[in-house]
Amino acid sequence: MSSVAHVLIVEDEPKIAALLRDYLAASGYRASVLDTGDGAIEWIRAQKPDLVLLDLMLPVTDGLAICRGARAFSNVPILMITARVEEIDRLLGLELGADDYICKPFSPREVVARVRAVLRRASAPPGGDPSPIHLDEDRFEARVRGRALVLTPAEFRLLRKLFAQPGRVFSRAQLIDALYVDHRVVSDRTVDSHVKNLRRKLAESGVDPIASVYGVGYRFEWPEEPG
Repeated sequence: MSSVAHVLIVEDEPKIAALLRDYLAASGYRASVLDTGDGAIEWIRAQKPDLVLLDLMLPVTDGLAICRGARAFSNVPILMITARVEEIDRLLGLELGADDYICKPFSPREVVARVRAVLRRASAPPGGDPSPIHLDEDRFEARVRGRALVLTPAEFRLLRKLFAQPGRVFSRAQLIDALYVDHRVVSDRTVDSHVKNLRRKLAESGVDPIASVYGVGYRFEWPEEPG
């Protein structure tokens, strides 16, 4: 990947496309825009962008077809933009191979954060771990630089939820759904308590990737690398 990452935006709503282009440019990315799905696959093949921001609902050729077509010849990271929540499992499934998704309506700052996170993962050395945190889903264990964290089941689920989508802001209500498999009714303060304990344990291992977003909830994001 070049020093200035090239992001292709495939979005048929001009205001949304312009907003995303401007925010990406302000964040140091080079952005190109296509306002239709027709020709997008050929454009990706010829121009080889570093990431594709791909709207699901497009005229002529929709985002699902573009994602499927691009995956036939390219591993370019694809971040799908969708208002259709029922499609999310398909978007991230083996059938299509999207790397991440974001739902409308969205904050353009959140999109930039997700783009940055996906590009980081894509640029990690082959076979290397892009972060010092490793989650073992089968054992319900978390490690930081090889050091085991002693987490409760709720804390592990909380970390897993945040860790899976760096940069995304989760409300307390969304995190409550991830904490307990029995869907018990708990308060926002319960979430805050779990986050506080989880952050303390992470800090003891030398990392502090969970940020509070005032009035909204929490997000997982590594700090920018120096230089």
